[in-house]
Amino acid sequence: MQTVYTDLLVVGAGLAGERAAVEAADAGFSAICLSLVPARRSHSSAAQGGMQASLGNSVMGEGDCPDVHFEDTVKGSDWGCDQEVARLFADAAPIEMRRLAHWGVPWNRVVPGKSIYFKGGKQFEKVEKEEKEGLIMARSFGGTAKWRTCYTSDGTGHAVMCTMDNRCAQMGVEVHDKTEAIALIHDGETCSGVVARCLRSGELRVYLAKAVMIASGGFGRIYPNTTNAVICDGGAHAMCVDTGVVPMGNMEAVQFHPTGIVPTDILVTEGCRGDGGTLLDVNEKRFMDIYEPEKAELASRDVVSRWMTHHMREGHGVKSPYGEHLWLDIRHLGEEHITGKLREVYEICTSFLGVNPIHQLIPVRPTQHYSMGGVRTNKDGAAYGLKGLFSAGEAACWDMHGFNRLGGNSLAETVVAGGIVGRKIAEYLKGCETIFQTALISDAVKRQQTRIDALVKCRNGSENVYRVRAAMHEALNKGANIFRTREGLDACVAALQEALVRAKNVGLRSDGKGVNPELAAALKLEGQVKLALMVAYGALMRTESRGSHNREDFPARNDRDWLTRTLAIWKSPDDTLPTLEYEPATTVVEIPPGDRGYGKSEIISADDKKE
Repeated sequence: MQTVYTDLLVVGAGLAGERAAVEAADAGFSAICLSLVPARRSHSSAAQGGMQASLGNSVMGEGDCPDVHFEDTVKGSDWGCDQEVARLFADAAPIEMRRLAHWGVPWNRVVPGKSIYFKGGKQFEKVEKEEKEGLIMARSFGGTAKWRTCYTSDGTGHAVMCTMDNRCAQMGVEVHDKTEAIALIHDGETCSGVVARCLRSGELRVYLAKAVMIASGGFGRIYPNTTNAVICDGGAHAMCVDTGVVPMGNMEAVQFHPTGIVPTDILVTEGCRGDGGTLLDVNEKRFMDIYEPEKAELASRDVVSRWMTHHMREGHGVKSPYGEHLWLDIRHLGEEHITGKLREVYEICTSFLGVNPIHQLIPVRPTQHYSMGGVRTNKDGAAYGLKGLFSAGEAACWDMHGFNRLGGNSLAETVVAGGIVGRKIAEYLKGCETIFQTALISDAVKRQQTRIDALVKCRNGSENVYRVRAAMHEALNKGANIFRTREGLDACVAALQEALVRAKNVGLRSDGKGVNPELAAALKLEGQVKLALMVAYGALMRTESRGSHNREDFPARNDRDWLTRTLAIWKSPDDTLPTLEYEPATTVVEIPPGDRGYGKSEIISADDKKE
């Protein structure tokens, strides 16, 4: 059994994980990142549009500052976020963007003089100032008062990921790719490492560390239609759930992006709408300006996705063999803009759809995109329940997004939170002495080997892993989608409970040896169904509508009863439902709950007396 020791072990080698590892290495500690894929293929690379930071360099961003960014973030969260964390983020984001520039990110820069831009399909003119020449440029994104999304055309994630990976190499951070963490090593109080599986050989390996960080991204693959890569399967979350002491926060808060292309669900960036693209219906008529006269296509993602779905329900969708969709129109932006600042969109459309967006409409519909929920942490990124366990990025519920995140805030969060949490980890490591218990480690490895043997030899049953996963997909798609009701969620929870029983009885058709996708899927299936139950059961219990969580039977945002964060924990392996607990959404209130300014909804005030 190979055993590897390091000061900091990061599960995930995307932007949040590598950024934290850089901080630890800079403080003189060793750091290893585990990754399913080579670091530069992490899902961070798929992010297109940009990173929000209140630099205010563009004429369209004049007057921007962290206060305005903070206000946009709190409103965007529908007052579901931790305002102390949102403040930390808004204040640190401009510093982090400049640091990235210093490390080598080739940001688009301000070009002085006259230029045109589009809003709602109409052309306008702006004049960039001479004294701002060469400073980091920004574009417009949904839910923002100013242009503040820093970008590198529409390949921002790829550019920043390559830069960060270079920085890790410079700092001596190791990346062990083709390696999957399958269980945390812990004694119920302190986390001391993971049991991992080599995806090349299938062999188990032990990684021991003074601090462990979960930075594995989201878990969108529990849904059948998602913009998430196949590696975003919730495996690391399942490890945490399996401890019985680490809670997940706000799992019912699932974001659906308005513009997943049909039928592949690959994302085309919000930058399309930020740069002036419009949404059209079956009659090629614009409709978002009817529902949201002020923000139109640039309302927050939860609002746009709901109105798109509503518009299709009203009979205005485009029929296709792959279901109904709407159109995204960027033709008026012109060839130079589309092949320059939106070049990845151009390549995605031409390669996967056979559609040329310079001359043709892009078929789009809302699809699962982002998880506001995740491993619940405090403002320092320390996970609830286990000492020595940390989390950041989409994997975590830090919680700056609340019930809806703004576009551009997540990619910025990876490096901002990665930096903040990485520095806190370095502080933790300076005062940390760890005793590794060999019996505890051996037991953890034996449990995982026994689990693998049981799957291979069908000791618990012969359920087909892919059929059980399909049942989970179907349940979530029907009951825990954009619009939710008690009836739909009751059926969803019941179907998922049945799937959980089946997941415990899975057996392999293959021999499980070496590179084996069936074994990889089977190892995480039970944990995935538990995550799905946390989403559905949390949504069932939350009798209000807030951000991305929309209950048609409870349409009001209820600040009187539900200005809370859900904590879901799986206390016993025999439980069929998670235990739900609640904590205040925020203990620091800079901006009291109010109207977002977009998205029509009734609000039950926190000041209203209960009857």
